[in-house]
Amino acid sequence: MVDLIPSGESVMKILKETGAYRQGHFVFPNGNHASHYFQMPLAFRFYDNSRVMSVGLSRKFRMDKSVSSRLPKISIISPSPGGIPVAFAVREALNAEQIYWAELEDGKRQFRQYLRDVEIHPCIIVDDLIRSGSAMRETFELVKALGSTVIGCGAIVKFEDSPKEIDGIKVQSLLEFDCSFYKSHEEWQEKEGNDSAEEAVRF
Repeated sequence: MVDLIPSGESVMKILKETGAYRQGHFVFPNGNHASHYFQMPLAFRFYDNSRVMSVGLSRKFRMDKSVSSRLPKISIISPSPGGIPVAFAVREALNAEQIYWAELEDGKRQFRQYLRDVEIHPCIIVDDLIRSGSAMRETFELVKALGSTVIGCGAIVKFEDSPKEIDGIKVQSLLEFDCSFYKSHEEWQEKEGNDSAEEAVRF
């Protein structure tokens, strides 16, 4: 029997089996070093994985009365193109009426779709992965600026040091992951106890 809400262990098993969770030495765009990296699209290329994880996340939202009482007149919004598969799957599971996604252009997050004030239903913001929470916060503010309200937010994977809530809205997730970041290669080697000379993968 498939769990209605998959455990963190089950989600990690999917991510490992699909190569979406990687271990090694990685350098992020901000210069930080880490021993772990997630490439979530590798898991979402398989429909069954996408459905299990997205339906599981949708059930967490459905358990919230402030969300379930407004169905189906809600919007599902992704903060970026990477979260679009999650947004579509969550929209389908909740039978929500609208779906939108934001994009970065010239460093500013915005909707490409033409939107008028108060056109967006009360919304849930979903993503595949939350690292710092900045994309989620920016989209939250973008929605408010358009005159709508956020009634839920979450992701499949959430880093433990990312926000637990945004403006009083709890950030839901299926898996919380503790990932340490380091400012330099030397600090990464010292803290992780790794003296490998292998070149780091840069993103």
